[in-house]
Formats: sequence, structure tokens, C-alpha cells
Amino acid sequence: MSFDTSVTWDSGLAFQVRQDGHQYLIDASPEAGGADRGPRPKALLLSGLGGCTAIDVISILGKMRVPLDGLEVQVSAESREEHPRIFTGIHVRYVFRGKDLPMDKLERAVKLSEETYCGVSAMLRPAVPITSEIVVKE
Repeated sequence: MSFDTSVTWDSGLAFQVRQDGHQYLIDASPEAGGADRGPRPKALLLSGLGGCTAIDVISILGKMRVPLDGLEVQVSAESREEHPRIFTGIHVRYVFRGKDLPMDKLERAVKLSEETYCGVSAMLRPAVPITSEIVVKE
């Protein structure tokens, strides 16, 4: 399996991204000289992590026959001030919605995603500590 992305300069610090038949714009913040016309590349890295693990968890819980009303994966990161401004820590918060959800199965699904299935997590974990928590709301 291979992945291809094309990033083409648009104007200023904005770039058109073409990926898997989709197109979107990325840009720098106004503080960095951009025009805020799209998300930042490092923020998209966090979105990739959130999406990857969310897909895993929904798939795993489906196989476990755990009915959910919803799932939101919130990903936050801290970065250092000096260049390169790498992430120094990432936190993933899984917010499950549903009635009488079995915590043991939620924990198992999250653990399987984090330790076995999520390729984004596997790539990031050697470079930056990743913590997580599970929240259940009815």
C-alpha cells in the first residue's frame, strides 16, 4: 500500500493539498505570516491521530457489539517554544456517549487501537509521549 499527497503553493504561506481524490488548503497563522485560510500542518497531524484511533475504536466496538450513541476523540498537544517546535506531549481524550456502556470493553478497544492497530499512533509514540483518558457521558 502506498500513499501520495501533493502540496502546491497557492499564495502567501497557503498551499493546496491534493490527497486521495480530496482537495483542501493549508496555511500558516497570521502570527507566522499566513492568512489563516486553512488548518496548520501540525494540527492536521493531530487530526490524523484522532481519526485513525476513532476509526479503530468504532470498528472494534462494532465487532464487540457495543452500541454507542456517539464518540468524540479530542486530541491536544503541547509544543516547545524553540525551533523546531516539536510536540512535547500529546493527550487523547475519548468521549463515549451511551447508556450503560461496558467500561472494560471501551478500555479494551482503546488499548487495541493504541497498541496494535493505529498506525499514526505507532509512528508518533517513539517521538513523543502520548497519554489518553476515557470519559463516558449518557
